[in-house]
Amino acid sequence: MEVQETRVQTDRVLTIPNILSMARLVGVPIFLWLILRPEFGGPQSDGWALLVLALSGISDYLDGKLARRWNQISSLGRLLDPAADRLYILSTLVGLTWREILPLWLTAALLARELVLLVMVGILRRHGYPPPQVNFLGKAATFNLMYAFPLLLLSDGSGWISSLAAIFGWAFAGWGTTLYWWAGVLYVVQVRRLVRADALAD
Repeated sequence: MEVQETRVQTDRVLTIPNILSMARLVGVPIFLWLILRPEFGGPQSDGWALLVLALSGISDYLDGKLARRWNQISSLGRLLDPAADRLYILSTLVGLTWREILPLWLTAALLARELVLLVMVGILRRHGYPPPQVNFLGKAATFNLMYAFPLLLLSDGSGWISSLAAIFGWAFAGWGTTLYWWAGVLYVVQVRRLVRADALAD
């Protein structure tokens, strides 16, 4: 089911929602540096990395909500928001896999889904269509993964808090991965229908 947006779009760039999305993008390399510091002989900075992730999640919620409330939905915002989501997921995958918190098979499954979506976007562009809009399942998958990753990072320790974080982290990771692929399959079906409609029109 596609998320339909009936509000008027704006071409403005410097809106509050767009600034929040840009700030999220700036946080991506900062988060990756913080999470990988121990691997290069630096002090552990997982607390700061978790803070950056938490702020990213808050801004992700706010930029969409404020854009709708203040009628500041923009073409740029439609690109920045999913781009920031994917870059955070990618950077977290790299960091947690590098530190052997995430297994390689899970990272491969999530990256394979991104590759499938990239191919679909290429097919749409070839037929003159824009990239597909974010659907409800895709957003739900992203939320699950954004909960899973900080919990799994927190599980890289000892004590009951780490054990509890591991349980909930893997639960969110399982749901997130399943929904991520489910949303990807829906994208493939959508692209196939558009391409088939074009072929019939010709």
